[in-house]
Amino acid sequence: MSRVLVTGGAGFIGSHLCDALLARGNSVTALDDLSTGALANLESARTAANFNFLHGDVRAHIAGEFELVFHLACPASPAFYRRDPVRTLDVSVNGTLAVLELARSCGARVVLASTSEVYGDPAVHPQRESYFGNVNTQGPRACYDEGKRAAETLAADYRRAHGVDARIARIFNTYGPRMALGDGRVVSNFVVAALRGEPLKLIGGGAHSRSFCYVSDMVEGLLALAAYTGPDAGPPFNLGMPQEVTIRELAQRVLKLADSRSPLEVEPAEPGEPARRCPDITRARKLLGFDPRMTLDEGLQLMITDIRARAGSG
Repeated sequence: MSRVLVTGGAGFIGSHLCDALLARGNSVTALDDLSTGALANLESARTAANFNFLHGDVRAHIAGEFELVFHLACPASPAFYRRDPVRTLDVSVNGTLAVLELARSCGARVVLASTSEVYGDPAVHPQRESYFGNVNTQGPRACYDEGKRAAETLAADYRRAHGVDARIARIFNTYGPRMALGDGRVVSNFVVAALRGEPLKLIGGGAHSRSFCYVSDMVEGLLALAAYTGPDAGPPFNLGMPQEVTIRELAQRVLKLADSRSPLEVEPAEPGEPARRCPDITRARKLLGFDPRMTLDEGLQLMITDIRARAGSG
């Protein structure tokens, strides 16, 4: 049994990670300020004797002895991180600093949840970890993009300067049950709108593309990264589904699977919206054995079922 801390543990990915860690017999502490997470996500975890929830800010001093820390605490959707961009950047930098200091003091391994947003609007496709990105430091996404880039820098420097075993996961679009109904991300937006009979809004016409990884596959990738004992653990790992679909195609799939007659509406493109996003996961496949299995249609159907139950939609 390992003592594990999950910051952002009441969030979408964090809560699924807590469940998986508990199922493997670990002692798990979830830290969350509930600014974007929800205790309802931890309904199953809180029944376990070896689970503890801490309501607090990741930037504050974190007490405890842990062997492993998954650091996910940060607003992750544009709807959330744009509400207070200064705080978003502060949490990314000073929250990561607090986690790395904790790891340094107790000798814990750290898995930092970074993001595909570090690539910005990429000029290289698909994106490899060696690509340095194309980020607008002044744009509306910069608080999150640059915050995560700075967090990666801190992790790398703590590894070099202090010997902290810090690993970096660059998480690409992830979806599944427990996504907040109003979090502003495209999959949840489309499913909620389809179930309510409301228009599905295609920003910029829906020609831009993304890849979508189901949450259980993402959790397996994070666990594999944490368990990895081979060489080259320090450089980042892309984690995501290496299959690209346009946003218009995603909308059409949601409508079909939800048996919805909602219309599609085209809206102007948003500033800084990346045109394409898809991971090259060669490194994660080779070293971690990471290979997402859930198809998009299967995952969307599970998510539709979950949101239909939570939203009370017929």
